[in-house]
Amino acid sequence: MAIRLRRDRPALRVPEGLGIRPTPSKVRAAVTNIWQWQIPGASWLDLCTGAGAMGAEALLRGVGRVVGIEVSAAACRLIHQHWGAIASPDQQFAALRLEVRQGIRWLHQRQEVFDLVYFDPPYDSDLYEPVLALLPLVLAPTAQVAVEHNKQRTLPEVIGGLRLGDRRIYGQTAVSFFELSDEPEFEQLPGQQD
Repeated sequence: MAIRLRRDRPALRVPEGLGIRPTPSKVRAAVTNIWQWQIPGASWLDLCTGAGAMGAEALLRGVGRVVGIEVSAAACRLIHQHWGAIASPDQQFAALRLEVRQGIRWLHQRQEVFDLVYFDPPYDSDLYEPVLALLPLVLAPTAQVAVEHNKQRTLPEVIGGLRLGDRRIYGQTAVSFFELSDEPEFEQLPGQQD
């Protein structure tokens, strides 16, 4: 399988058997067009990175750095090859071989923050809400989060400290856009009055 980013660039090769479902080109283009003004110089976090197509697209469009979190060692090697072939000398990139929730906690411990996040787990996984609830730990105040999912799946409008801002449909694929909520979440203590 090959992923074509631009005609003037070689296609990204994806070996069979890795179980990777690359983000469709129309979705990659749509998301990066929506974020076109935020991308230059931004810090991009790519969760469940797969072959690294979204991070590669972000590098081509001028992000300052990309960090990918992917559980597969083979995919991490592939991501490193792909991003290394695309990144300019002033761009930074890293592919971390970690489970996605561990990766977010690891980045938080190092006080890393990101402006843009793309999250594309397996469509049938149970990762969506737990990962989105953790994400505010590593988000800049004006960060944007795009979540790829099957259009049949509806994500809640509020998850942890994130709130849904927009949802777009591209064939069978949906992308839900989240941002930090203006209202901090808190639990009412027993005996506390409204």
